[in-house]
Amino acid sequence: MFLFIGTPELVLVFVVALLIFGPEQIPHIARNLGKGIRMLRDGMNEAKREIYKEAAVRELDRSLKEEKEKLEKELKGVRKVMNVSEEISEIAGEIKGRVKRK
Repeated sequence: MFLFIGTPELVLVFVVALLIFGPEQIPHIARNLGKGIRMLRDGMNEAKREIYKEAAVRELDRSLKEEKEKLEKELKGVRKVMNVSEEISEIAGEIKGRVKRK
């Protein structure tokens, strides 16, 4: 069964084509029809590849954005720790200064 057409219908189409175009033209028509179908199939496959590539790029972009957000959050935490460390150093310096004065 080809495109919901049974064998009897295909035979009828072939006989009508034979009567209209003649036996000399049938091979030429079939060859061109085959080339057209192949070109259509190749175009569809190319479109599929482009769609899959685009989907992969979008997924990669999404993953990179998530990783960037995670790193920025970690960087904020590190900066807070560094600020606390600087404050502790300042306080330690003040305490040393007071101890030396006494």
